[in-house]
Amino acid sequence: MTLAMKALVWVVTSFLAMALALFLPAGTIAWPAGWIFLILLYGFLLVGIWMLLKSNPGLLQERLSLSQPNQKAWDRVFLLLFRLFFLAWLVLMPLDAVRFHWSQVPLVLQVVGAMALVGSFLLISLTFRENAFLSPTVRIQGERGQTVISTWPYQYVRHPLYAGGLLLFLGTSLLLGSWYGLLLVLVMIPGGAVRAVLEERVLREELPGYDAYMAQVKYRLIPYVW
Repeated sequence: MTLAMKALVWVVTSFLAMALALFLPAGTIAWPAGWIFLILLYGFLLVGIWMLLKSNPGLLQERLSLSQPNQKAWDRVFLLLFRLFFLAWLVLMPLDAVRFHWSQVPLVLQVVGAMALVGSFLLISLTFRENAFLSPTVRIQGERGQTVISTWPYQYVRHPLYAGGLLLFLGTSLLLGSWYGLLLVLVMIPGGAVRAVLEERVLREELPGYDAYMAQVKYRLIPYVW
């Protein structure tokens, strides 16, 4: 199977799985916010995949791999727990906002959520543009000649992809109109922070030059905060 076909299969299967996770709990397909979310997310993913196919197919192959031989064992556990958490988060929001109407999020905040979602796409796109070694797993990519990346946005925070992901989760919860979804994101933040710290420990020990980079860029996710 070619890389392009593998990416297409991933897009189609993940779209169907996410649509089912959203609209089955909602009990209806007449949910504009749910469709807006899917259109924004998968429009961004399709453009990103197309750009990686042209400019960096090696990174796309890395991103499509669910696991790697030298992935850290603790990271395998973390990613499994994250996927379970992500599924629960997806299912909770339509139950909350549509089926049971527990949350009443003002329309203006849903619009803010959509804007935050688009903003997260911009930050994530910039991160992918700068970092050709952006693996979804914690490992050193010796076979791809991994080096330290320190250009924008890495000159401001050490984990811009995590920052973009945080903005994506917050924006999604608001767009879909779920206060409970937003609460779960806040619960998830410490887990992401722990992974960032453990990932830095691996990079500091195994990637030459990362110690100097950490001394130069002091903040992990948010400048002047942490």
